[in-house]
Amino acid sequence: MPNTESAKKALRQSKKRRLHNRSITSTLRTAIKKVRAAADLGDQATAQEALRTATKKLDQAATKHLIHKNSAARTKSRLSKLIKKKSAATT
Repeated sequence: MPNTESAKKALRQSKKRRLHNRSITSTLRTAIKKVRAAADLGDQATAQEALRTATKKLDQAATKHLIHKNSAARTKSRLSKLIKKKSAATT
């Protein structure tokens, strides 16, 4: 447990930030799962819409330093590659 006032305040701040970051990370993971699920079903329109949403959330997370910008770029690239692969297989 913190002893000084500044340490107590730092603990409060870190708890608040942790909850906020966890909620953003959770919505990010959910968005990515929706893209993969839509791609597996072969629903091109839904997959594209989910990719747009996931791309936005990935960019926001990278901007806020929740994930590294290269990690966001890599994930976006892999998701778009997956959608193209699945759409080519169904057509």
